[in-house]
Order: sequence, then structure tokens, then C-alpha cells
Amino acid sequence: MAEGKGLSKPVKLKNELAELLGAAELPRTEITKKLWDYIKANKLQTKTENGKPENTGKFIVVDAKLLPVFKNTKSKSKSGKVTDLTMLKEDQTINMMQLAAVVGANIE
Repeated sequence: MAEGKGLSKPVKLKNELAELLGAAELPRTEITKKLWDYIKANKLQTKTENGKPENTGKFIVVDAKLLPVFKNTKSKSKSGKVTDLTMLKEDQTINMMQLAAVVGANIE
């Protein structure tokens, strides 16, 4: 089998993400899928910023297991938008569009 390329190529996960997902290396696509599986299984979505979990919506409610992973995130996109989650606290929310920045900040 050929080695994956691009988003399908396995990348090394930082410790917090590796512990959450139970793997040391995964392709980015699989990282995102497993994060969404966790979020949905634990009903950590809400329709409003800093709202209570409703299991639907564009905001992700941060629980104790996601917090160490999300707090690793401080990045700047090509468009100049800064995503800084280093001060995030449990039960706060992030926009689901920030999940790509979280994945990027938690791989080596």
C-alpha cells in the first residue's frame, strides 16, 4: 500500500491529543473525524456562544478532556486571523471553524 500524501499522510500528535484519541500518529482527516466523534458522543455542541450543550449547533462546548488539547492552540492563519485559545476554560465554547486551528496546533 502506498504511503498517504497531503491530508492522508499520518502526522505525529502532541501528547494531549494523542492521549485523547488513543494514537501517536494519525492522518489529519482521521484526527478531525475522531474529534467530531468525541464531541458528538459527549453531546458537546450548542447553537449559541457559551450556551449549554444541546448536541447540535456550530459551537463546541469544551469539557475537561478537550481543554488541554484546545489550550495548546495559538496560531495565525494565512489571512491574518489569530486563534488564541490559551486562556480557554472548561464549559466555554469555540466556533467549529476553529477546529482546524486546534488540529494544526496539536501536531508535530
